[in-house]
Amino acid sequence: MESISINACKDFETVFGIITAHRNRVAQRVNGESILMVWEVGSFVSERLKTAKWGSGVVRQLAEFIHTKDPTVRGWSYRTIYKMVQFYETYSTAAFSDLIAKVNPRLLSLGMTTSVPIGLAQTSSSPIVPIESAQIPDVLFATGWSNHQLILNYCKIDEQRLFYMLYAGREQLEYKQLARAIKTDAMSAVLSSRHVQSQAMQSQYPQAPLLFKDRVSLDMLGLPLSYKETKLRKSIVSHMKDFILEMGKDFLFIDEEHRIYVGGKPFKVDLLFFHRLLQCMVAIELKTTEFHPKDLGQLEFYLEALDQEERRSNENPSIGILLCREVNMEVVRYALNRSMSPTMVAQYKEQLQVGSVIQRSLVEFCNFIDERKE
Repeated sequence: MESISINACKDFETVFGIITAHRNRVAQRVNGESILMVWEVGSFVSERLKTAKWGSGVVRQLAEFIHTKDPTVRGWSYRTIYKMVQFYETYSTAAFSDLIAKVNPRLLSLGMTTSVPIGLAQTSSSPIVPIESAQIPDVLFATGWSNHQLILNYCKIDEQRLFYMLYAGREQLEYKQLARAIKTDAMSAVLSSRHVQSQAMQSQYPQAPLLFKDRVSLDMLGLPLSYKETKLRKSIVSHMKDFILEMGKDFLFIDEEHRIYVGGKPFKVDLLFFHRLLQCMVAIELKTTEFHPKDLGQLEFYLEALDQEERRSNENPSIGILLCREVNMEVVRYALNRSMSPTMVAQYKEQLQVGSVIQRSLVEFCNFIDERKE
Protein backbone atom coordinates (compact mmCIF):
# COMPACT_ATOMS: atom_id res chain seq x y z
CA MET A 1 0.00 0.00 0.00
CA GLU A 2 1.35 3.43 -0.96
CA SER A 3 2.29 5.83 1.82
CA ILE A 4 -0.24 8.58 2.49
CA SER A 5 0.87 12.19 2.62
CA ILE A 6 0.11 14.39 5.64
CA ASN A 7 -2.27 16.56 3.59
CA ALA A 8 -4.10 13.48 2.34
CA CYS A 9 -4.44 12.19 5.90
CA LYS A 10 -6.02 15.50 6.93
CA ASP A 11 -8.43 15.28 4.00
CA PHE A 12 -9.32 11.72 4.94
CA GLU A 13 -9.98 12.82 8.52
CA THR A 14 -12.25 15.57 7.21
CA VAL A 15 -14.26 13.12 5.10
CA PHE A 16 -14.52 10.69 7.99
CA GLY A 17 -15.64 13.56 10.23
CA ILE A 18 -18.43 14.43 7.79
CA ILE A 19 -19.60 10.80 7.72
CA THR A 20 -19.52 10.51 11.51
CA ALA A 21 -21.35 13.81 12.03
CA HIS A 22 -24.21 12.81 9.72
CA ARG A 23 -24.43 9.33 11.22
CA ASN A 24 -24.73 10.89 14.66
CA ARG A 25 -27.41 13.29 13.43
CA VAL A 26 -29.43 10.42 11.95
CA ALA A 27 -29.11 8.45 15.21
CA GLN A 28 -30.15 11.51 17.22
CA ARG A 29 -33.16 12.11 14.99
CA VAL A 30 -34.29 8.48 15.30
CA ASN A 31 -33.74 8.63 19.06
CA GLY A 32 -35.69 11.88 19.28
CA GLU A 33 -38.67 10.53 17.38
CA SER A 34 -38.64 7.44 19.61
CA ILE A 35 -38.70 9.55 22.79
CA LEU A 36 -41.49 11.73 21.39
CA MET A 37 -43.51 8.62 20.55
CA VAL A 38 -43.03 7.19 24.04
CA TRP A 39 -44.02 10.52 25.61
CA GLU A 40 -47.17 10.87 23.52
CA VAL A 41 -48.32 7.29 24.06
CA GLY A 42 -47.61 7.57 27.77
CA SER A 43 -49.56 10.83 27.95
CA PHE A 44 -52.54 9.41 26.07
CA VAL A 45 -52.78 6.19 28.11
CA SER A 46 -52.18 8.06 31.38
CA GLU A 47 -55.08 10.38 30.66
CA ARG A 48 -57.36 7.44 29.85
CA LEU A 49 -56.44 5.60 33.06
CA LYS A 50 -56.72 8.65 35.29
CA THR A 51 -60.16 9.57 34.02
CA ALA A 52 -61.33 5.97 34.41
CA LYS A 53 -62.16 5.78 30.72
CA TRP A 54 -60.01 2.65 30.66
CA GLY A 55 -59.82 -0.17 33.14
CA SER A 56 -56.50 -1.85 33.89
CA GLY A 57 -57.30 -4.70 31.51
CA VAL A 58 -57.61 -2.33 28.56
CA VAL A 59 -53.84 -1.79 28.43
CA ARG A 60 -53.29 -5.52 27.90
CA GLN A 61 -55.93 -5.44 25.17
CA LEU A 62 -54.13 -2.49 23.57
CA ALA A 63 -50.88 -4.47 23.47
CA GLU A 64 -52.68 -7.40 21.84
CA PHE A 65 -54.35 -5.05 19.33
CA ILE A 66 -50.98 -3.55 18.29
CA HIS A 67 -49.53 -7.02 17.80
CA THR A 68 -52.55 -8.05 15.71
CA LYS A 69 -52.32 -4.94 13.54
CA ASP A 70 -48.62 -5.51 12.89
CA PRO A 71 -47.02 -8.76 14.17
CA THR A 72 -43.56 -7.47 13.18
CA VAL A 73 -43.72 -4.67 15.76
CA ARG A 74 -41.80 -5.60 18.91
CA GLY A 75 -41.44 -3.99 22.31
CA TRP A 76 -45.13 -3.25 22.80
CA SER A 77 -46.10 -5.54 25.67
CA TYR A 78 -48.54 -4.19 28.22
CA ARG A 79 -45.65 -3.88 30.68
CA THR A 80 -43.78 -1.65 28.24
CA ILE A 81 -46.87 0.52 27.73
CA TYR A 82 -47.17 0.93 31.50
CA LYS A 83 -43.48 1.91 31.52
CA MET A 84 -44.30 4.63 28.99
CA VAL A 85 -47.05 5.85 31.29
CA GLN A 86 -44.52 5.92 34.14
CA PHE A 87 -42.08 7.80 31.92
CA TYR A 88 -44.66 10.47 31.15
CA GLU A 89 -46.00 10.76 34.71
CA THR A 90 -42.49 10.92 36.24
CA TYR A 91 -41.13 13.68 34.02
CA SER A 92 -44.28 15.75 33.49
CA THR A 93 -44.46 16.72 37.16
CA ALA A 94 -43.90 20.21 38.47
CA ALA A 95 -41.24 18.79 40.80
CA PHE A 96 -39.09 17.60 37.89
CA SER A 97 -39.52 20.91 36.06
CA ASP A 98 -38.51 22.75 39.23
CA LEU A 99 -35.41 20.54 39.53
CA ILE A 100 -34.34 21.40 35.98
CA ALA A 101 -34.84 25.10 36.65
CA LYS A 102 -32.92 24.79 39.90
CA VAL A 103 -29.84 22.92 38.71
CA ASN A 104 -29.37 24.90 35.51
CA PRO A 105 -31.81 27.30 33.84
CA ARG A 106 -29.97 26.75 30.56
CA LEU A 107 -30.58 22.99 30.46
CA LEU A 108 -33.50 23.54 28.09
CA SER A 109 -31.07 24.78 25.47
CA LEU A 110 -28.58 21.91 25.78
CA GLY A 111 -27.07 20.86 22.49
CA MET A 112 -27.63 17.20 23.41
CA THR A 113 -31.07 16.97 21.85
CA THR A 114 -32.56 16.14 18.51
CA SER A 115 -33.73 18.85 16.14
CA VAL A 116 -37.32 18.21 17.23
CA PRO A 117 -38.64 21.35 19.00
CA ILE A 118 -39.36 21.03 22.70
CA GLY A 119 -42.83 22.58 22.29
CA LEU A 120 -45.47 19.91 21.67
CA ALA A 121 -44.99 16.18 21.91
CA GLN A 122 -48.02 15.44 19.80
CA THR A 123 -48.91 15.34 16.14
CA SER A 124 -51.67 17.33 14.51
CA SER A 125 -53.68 14.13 14.21
CA SER A 126 -53.82 13.48 17.97
CA PRO A 127 -55.98 16.24 19.48
CA ILE A 128 -56.97 14.09 22.46
CA VAL A 129 -53.78 14.90 24.38
CA PRO A 130 -54.14 18.29 26.12
CA ILE A 131 -51.51 20.78 24.98
CA GLU A 132 -50.49 21.62 28.53
CA SER A 133 -49.72 17.93 29.24
CA ALA A 134 -47.60 17.57 26.12
CA GLN A 135 -44.69 19.76 27.18
CA ILE A 136 -41.64 17.49 27.13
CA PRO A 137 -38.41 18.46 28.96
CA ASP A 138 -35.68 18.71 26.35
CA VAL A 139 -33.22 16.95 28.63
CA LEU A 140 -35.07 13.65 28.06
CA PHE A 141 -33.51 13.50 24.60
CA ALA A 142 -30.06 13.04 26.16
CA THR A 143 -30.33 9.26 25.96
CA GLY A 144 -32.47 6.53 24.41
CA TRP A 145 -35.61 4.72 25.51
CA SER A 146 -33.81 1.55 26.66
CA ASN A 147 -31.61 3.60 28.98
CA HIS A 148 -34.62 5.53 30.24
CA GLN A 149 -36.31 2.26 31.23
CA LEU A 150 -33.19 1.29 33.17
CA ILE A 151 -33.12 4.65 34.94
CA LEU A 152 -36.80 4.38 35.86
CA ASN A 153 -36.24 0.87 37.24
CA TYR A 154 -33.27 1.65 39.49
CA CYS A 155 -33.29 5.37 40.32
CA LYS A 156 -35.64 6.40 43.10
CA ILE A 157 -35.36 10.18 43.12
CA ASP A 158 -35.39 12.87 40.44
CA GLU A 159 -31.81 13.97 41.16
CA GLN A 160 -30.55 10.47 40.38
CA ARG A 161 -32.66 10.20 37.25
CA LEU A 162 -31.46 13.55 35.92
CA PHE A 163 -27.81 12.74 36.62
CA TYR A 164 -27.83 9.36 34.91
CA MET A 165 -29.65 10.51 31.78
CA LEU A 166 -27.11 13.33 31.42
CA TYR A 167 -24.20 11.02 32.27
CA ALA A 168 -25.39 8.44 29.75
CA GLY A 169 -25.64 11.16 27.11
CA ARG A 170 -22.20 12.61 27.83
CA GLU A 171 -20.44 9.22 27.87
CA GLN A 172 -22.68 7.78 25.12
CA LEU A 173 -23.36 4.77 27.30
CA GLU A 174 -25.12 1.70 25.99
CA TYR A 175 -27.61 -0.22 28.12
CA LYS A 176 -25.12 -2.57 29.83
CA GLN A 177 -22.65 0.23 30.42
CA LEU A 178 -25.28 2.42 32.04
CA ALA A 179 -26.45 -0.51 34.17
CA ARG A 180 -22.91 -0.90 35.49
CA ALA A 181 -22.59 2.84 36.12
CA ILE A 182 -25.76 2.78 38.23
CA LYS A 183 -24.74 -0.34 40.13
CA THR A 184 -21.29 1.06 40.92
CA ASP A 185 -22.80 4.37 42.06
CA ALA A 186 -21.13 6.56 39.42
CA MET A 187 -23.13 9.55 40.62
CA SER A 188 -21.50 9.51 44.03
CA ALA A 189 -18.05 8.71 42.61
CA VAL A 190 -18.16 11.63 40.15
CA LEU A 191 -19.76 14.30 42.32
CA SER A 192 -17.40 13.69 45.25
CA SER A 193 -14.13 13.51 43.30
CA ARG A 194 -13.14 17.13 44.03
CA HIS A 195 -12.18 16.07 47.56
CA VAL A 196 -9.42 13.73 46.32
CA GLN A 197 -7.75 16.07 43.83
CA SER A 198 -4.87 18.44 44.43
CA GLN A 199 -5.28 22.20 44.08
CA ALA A 200 -2.92 22.07 41.11
CA MET A 201 -5.23 19.56 39.42
CA GLN A 202 -8.33 21.70 39.93
CA SER A 203 -6.50 24.87 38.92
CA GLN A 204 -4.97 23.51 35.69
CA TYR A 205 -7.95 21.31 34.83
CA PRO A 206 -11.20 22.89 36.13
CA GLN A 207 -13.20 20.11 34.43
CA ALA A 208 -11.26 17.35 36.17
CA PRO A 209 -13.59 16.90 39.17
CA LEU A 210 -16.37 15.93 36.77
CA LEU A 211 -14.21 13.75 34.53
CA PHE A 212 -12.51 11.50 37.09
CA LYS A 213 -14.08 9.26 39.71
CA ASP A 214 -12.84 9.10 43.28
CA ARG A 215 -13.38 5.34 43.35
CA VAL A 216 -13.73 2.59 40.78
CA SER A 217 -14.95 -0.99 40.92
CA LEU A 218 -12.59 -3.66 39.61
CA ASP A 219 -14.92 -6.59 40.14
CA MET A 220 -14.49 -7.50 36.46
CA LEU A 221 -10.91 -8.61 37.24
CA GLY A 222 -11.90 -11.52 39.47
CA LEU A 223 -8.89 -11.01 41.74
CA PRO A 224 -8.05 -13.52 44.50
CA LEU A 225 -8.23 -12.53 48.17
CA SER A 226 -4.49 -11.90 48.25
CA TYR A 227 -2.51 -10.51 45.32
CA LYS A 228 0.48 -8.34 44.45
CA GLU A 229 0.65 -5.15 42.42
CA THR A 230 2.03 -7.12 39.46
CA LYS A 231 -1.08 -9.32 39.45
CA LEU A 232 -3.32 -6.26 39.68
CA ARG A 233 -1.55 -4.55 36.78
CA LYS A 234 -1.61 -7.62 34.55
CA SER A 235 -5.28 -8.21 35.31
CA ILE A 236 -6.13 -4.63 34.37
CA VAL A 237 -4.22 -4.92 31.10
CA SER A 238 -6.01 -8.17 30.23
CA HIS A 239 -9.35 -6.46 30.93
CA MET A 240 -8.35 -3.10 29.45
CA LYS A 241 -11.64 -2.42 27.64
CA ASP A 242 -13.68 -2.92 30.81
CA PHE A 243 -11.20 -0.89 32.85
CA ILE A 244 -11.37 2.06 30.45
CA LEU A 245 -15.17 1.96 30.47
CA GLU A 246 -15.04 2.08 34.26
CA MET A 247 -12.58 4.98 34.30
CA GLY A 248 -14.21 6.97 31.48
CA LYS A 249 -14.42 6.72 27.70
CA ASP A 250 -11.93 9.54 27.05
CA PHE A 251 -8.97 7.37 28.10
CA LEU A 252 -6.62 5.91 25.49
CA PHE A 253 -4.18 3.23 26.66
CA ILE A 254 -0.50 3.85 25.86
CA ASP A 255 1.63 1.41 27.81
CA GLU A 256 2.14 -0.71 30.93
CA GLU A 257 5.31 -0.44 33.00
CA HIS A 258 6.21 2.53 30.82
CA ARG A 259 9.93 3.27 31.07
CA ILE A 260 11.16 6.81 31.65
CA TYR A 261 14.84 7.64 32.08
CA VAL A 262 16.15 10.21 34.54
CA GLY A 263 19.91 10.57 35.03
CA GLY A 264 20.43 7.49 32.93
CA LYS A 265 18.37 5.36 35.31
CA PRO A 266 15.11 3.67 34.24
CA PHE A 267 11.85 4.14 36.17
CA LYS A 268 8.55 2.45 35.43
CA VAL A 269 5.06 3.95 35.40
CA ASP A 270 2.52 1.20 36.09
CA LEU A 271 -0.03 2.34 33.49
CA LEU A 272 0.14 5.24 31.06
CA PHE A 273 -2.89 6.67 29.25
CA PHE A 274 -3.77 9.68 27.14
CA HIS A 275 -6.92 11.68 27.88
CA ARG A 276 -8.55 12.89 24.67
CA LEU A 277 -10.60 15.72 26.15
CA LEU A 278 -7.85 17.17 28.36
CA GLN A 279 -5.13 16.43 25.80
CA CYS A 280 -2.60 15.15 28.30
CA MET A 281 -0.89 11.98 29.50
CA VAL A 282 -2.35 10.29 32.57
CA ALA A 283 -0.03 8.17 34.72
CA ILE A 284 -1.71 5.65 37.01
CA GLU A 285 0.19 4.10 39.89
CA LEU A 286 -1.30 1.01 41.52
CA LYS A 287 -1.08 0.26 45.24
CA THR A 288 -2.45 -2.87 46.88
CA THR A 289 -2.07 -1.23 50.28
CA GLU A 290 -3.52 1.80 52.04
CA PHE A 291 -2.56 5.24 50.71
CA HIS A 292 0.71 6.63 52.08
CA PRO A 293 1.97 10.20 51.40
CA LYS A 294 5.29 8.88 50.08
CA ASP A 295 3.39 7.26 47.20
CA LEU A 296 2.30 10.71 46.08
CA GLY A 297 5.91 11.89 46.00
CA GLN A 298 6.84 8.99 43.70
CA LEU A 299 3.92 9.83 41.39
CA GLU A 300 4.90 13.52 41.22
CA PHE A 301 8.42 12.48 40.25
CA TYR A 302 7.01 10.43 37.37
CA LEU A 303 4.87 13.35 36.21
CA GLU A 304 7.84 15.69 36.15
CA ALA A 305 9.86 13.17 34.14
CA LEU A 306 7.01 12.63 31.67
CA ASP A 307 6.56 16.37 31.17
CA GLN A 308 10.24 17.07 30.66
CA GLU A 309 11.17 14.02 28.61
CA GLU A 310 8.06 12.96 26.66
CA ARG A 311 5.35 15.62 26.63
CA ARG A 312 4.84 17.18 23.20
CA SER A 313 4.42 20.89 22.56
CA ASN A 314 0.68 20.57 21.83
CA GLU A 315 -0.05 18.58 24.99
CA ASN A 316 -1.02 19.80 28.45
CA PRO A 317 0.81 18.91 31.70
CA SER A 318 0.50 15.28 32.72
CA ILE A 319 -1.97 14.10 35.35
CA GLY A 320 -1.24 11.49 37.99
CA ILE A 321 -3.74 9.12 39.58
CA LEU A 322 -2.81 7.02 42.58
CA LEU A 323 -5.19 4.06 42.65
CA CYS A 324 -5.16 2.54 46.14
CA ARG A 325 -6.92 -0.34 47.84
CA GLU A 326 -7.62 1.67 50.99
CA VAL A 327 -7.86 5.42 51.56
CA ASN A 328 -7.87 7.49 54.72
CA MET A 329 -9.47 10.75 53.62
CA GLU A 330 -7.84 12.86 56.31
CA VAL A 331 -4.37 11.65 55.30
CA VAL A 332 -5.22 12.23 51.64
CA ARG A 333 -6.38 15.78 52.33
CA TYR A 334 -3.17 16.68 54.16
CA ALA A 335 -0.98 15.15 51.46
CA LEU A 336 -2.81 16.79 48.56
CA ASN A 337 -2.63 20.21 50.20
CA ARG A 338 1.14 20.06 49.68
CA SER A 339 1.05 18.54 46.21
CA MET A 340 2.42 20.85 43.51
CA SER A 341 1.35 18.67 40.59
CA PRO A 342 -2.05 17.79 39.09
CA THR A 343 -2.65 14.60 41.07
CA MET A 344 -5.52 12.73 42.65
CA VAL A 345 -5.97 9.74 44.92
CA ALA A 346 -8.70 7.23 44.04
CA GLN A 347 -9.82 4.04 45.69
CA TYR A 348 -10.67 0.77 44.02
CA LYS A 349 -12.84 -2.12 45.16
CA GLU A 350 -12.27 -5.69 44.01
CA GLN A 351 -15.91 -6.56 44.67
CA LEU A 352 -19.00 -4.61 43.77
CA GLN A 353 -19.78 -2.41 46.78
CA VAL A 354 -22.28 0.34 46.20
CA GLY A 355 -22.10 3.39 48.42
CA SER A 356 -24.82 5.90 49.17
CA VAL A 357 -25.72 8.26 46.36
CA ILE A 358 -24.89 11.86 47.07
CA GLN A 359 -28.01 13.90 47.81
CA ARG A 360 -26.72 17.23 46.59
CA SER A 361 -27.19 19.88 43.94
CA LEU A 362 -26.38 18.95 40.35
CA VAL A 363 -25.62 22.53 39.33
CA GLU A 364 -21.91 21.97 38.78
CA PHE A 365 -22.36 18.82 36.72
CA CYS A 366 -25.07 20.35 34.54
CA ASN A 367 -23.01 23.50 33.95
CA PHE A 368 -20.07 21.30 32.96
CA ILE A 369 -22.14 19.48 30.33
CA ASP A 370 -23.65 22.77 29.11
CA GLU A 371 -20.22 24.35 28.61
CA ARG A 372 -18.94 21.35 26.62
CA LYS A 373 -21.84 21.62 24.18
CA GLU A 374 -21.36 25.31 23.34
